[in-house]
Amino acid sequence: MSSISPEKINVVQLEGFLPLMEHFYTIQGEGMHAGKPAYFLRLGGCDVGCVWCDVKESWDPAIHPMTSIEDMLGYIRKTAATNVVITGGEPLMYNMEELTKTLRSAGYQVWLETSGAYPLTGTWDHVCLSPKKFKKPVNNIYPHANELKIIVYNKSDFDWAIEHAEKTGDGCHLYLQPEWSKEKEMLPLIIDFVKVHPEWTISLQTHKYLNIP
Repeated sequence: MSSISPEKINVVQLEGFLPLMEHFYTIQGEGMHAGKPAYFLRLGGCDVGCVWCDVKESWDPAIHPMTSIEDMLGYIRKTAATNVVITGGEPLMYNMEELTKTLRSAGYQVWLETSGAYPLTGTWDHVCLSPKKFKKPVNNIYPHANELKIIVYNKSDFDWAIEHAEKTGDGCHLYLQPEWSKEKEMLPLIIDFVKVHPEWTISLQTHKYLNIP
């Protein structure tokens, strides 16, 4: 439901259940793990409200089925996946302790994609922090970020990138990724920026080029 107001989202978590918008086994297309196979669990519910969000149907948790964590594990076990990406929506609207414990106990690497707008819960093998101007991250998320991914929608996002990179730890990998609809306009600017700031790496949405989820 793309027209929902983020302010109207009311998230209620039932023990052992989460609103699951979609799930699929594919190739990670972005960032540090691009090119690696991974099973995606996309949770419903987000109040960040990015105007350019390409999954606005994920915003309202009420329209997605409450799914048990055991069922999610069952879906993953039907594949050869060894990596699981928890994305959204905004996963950290929920307590991630039980989900991550279940998946890691079953032997999976568990990767998080988050805006950082909520405190970190759960135990993760990899945390991708992608802060958004619409709802800024909580301060205690930065030390946990293995990867900082800034979506570049306009020129001011380069200053935004520098601001947030300064808050991350020494081992955090830095990525700039053009917003898909502005790629032709922003990618040349990103290339020029990275050539001057070699600590940054360019991330592209390669799954869209490959025409996979």
